[in-house]
Amino acid sequence: MALVRWIDPFRELEVMRRQMDRLFDEMLRRDEDTQVSRGVDWIPAVELQDTPDALILKAEIPGVKKEDLDVSVTREAVQIAGEHRFEKREESKGAVRTELRYGRFQRVIPLPVPVAHDQTKAEYRDGILTLTLPKAEEAKTQVFKPQLVEAQS
Repeated sequence: MALVRWIDPFRELEVMRRQMDRLFDEMLRRDEDTQVSRGVDWIPAVELQDTPDALILKAEIPGVKKEDLDVSVTREAVQIAGEHRFEKREESKGAVRTELRYGRFQRVIPLPVPVAHDQTKAEYRDGILTLTLPKAEEAKTQVFKPQLVEAQS
């Protein structure tokens, strides 16, 4: 194996840093007409709780109106889609800086067990979507018996 002497290892790190900066600049460049980021969709954060009778899924979707949400539930997954619309504001003095996320979003959450999707209950309050997904009967009564193997010493 040949040894290669690095004269300036930080030069390569600087080149990589500039490439990453350029990548993020391109991803976050704003479309001036709609104020929606191009190339980057936002994804709502979710929490999935497994109880004996149901799965409880909570999705954080602040600022989105109920009319702009589309929720679909199957036995194996939940799909949440929608849009956080930009509110056009006119500023006569100064500029407006926003860190809020605008634009379309979509997320598919696979479920660990089959659910009775036709019995799903949904509630949307204070920017939190809560879905109560009753487990399918076969998932409730399913018992797993592992095969015991003799341990070798």
